[in-house]
Amino acid sequence: MRVLVFQHIDAEHPGSFRQFMAEDGITWDTVELDAGAPIPAFDGYAALLVMGGPMDVWEDDRHPWLAAEKAAIRSWVQDERKPFLGVCLGHQLLGAALGGRVGRMAAPEVGLCRVAIEDAADPLFAGLASPLECLQWHGAEVAAPPPGAVVTAGNAACRVQAMRVGDAAWGIQFHVEVTPETVPKWGRIGAYATALERVMGADGQARLEAATAARMAELTAAARTVWANFRKRL
Repeated sequence: MRVLVFQHIDAEHPGSFRQFMAEDGITWDTVELDAGAPIPAFDGYAALLVMGGPMDVWEDDRHPWLAAEKAAIRSWVQDERKPFLGVCLGHQLLGAALGGRVGRMAAPEVGLCRVAIEDAADPLFAGLASPLECLQWHGAEVAAPPPGAVVTAGNAACRVQAMRVGDAAWGIQFHVEVTPETVPKWGRIGAYATALERVMGADGQARLEAATAARMAELTAAARTVWANFRKRL
């Protein structure tokens, strides 16, 4: 079984999902869109994962490949109807591709935060407790979900923390795929560092690294549950 992965910056990869895919005997092909890699034909792929990145969904002029990516996501979800999981920017791209509205937040949401699971019957969240603790690092949000989407999680900072489209496509604004390298690496990305300092102060990087390290076991367990639930759709 093969999975297609869209990436927008090398540091934002599937994270702990890579371990789970390997354990399940699943191989994956990464398309680094920001580096100019072309989107391949969908034949032979069982699922599409779309990861995060520092750009915004409306920046087609700066990143022309965004238009092609949104078209590909729309085709995958509406025509292929195969399992889809978008994380952070991938969640926002799902919203934009299908006719929702994505916009900038009044203030970024950065740090370990809690998200309320609002649809306990949603297959992606089966077995997870609510509220769910997760890593957040975003300054944009799905302000209005696309037609037909079901909002499945939210919090006070961001109403649409997760959504489901049909019975096989999900977007999650938050990160569960965290590894011990995630926060140290992301903290070296200019736009991410700026948002972190704005929200958590000059010592925010060190504090967030310590907080995520202390909660790594719980974060990994949640990621494993999310992946196991998504895996059942393949």
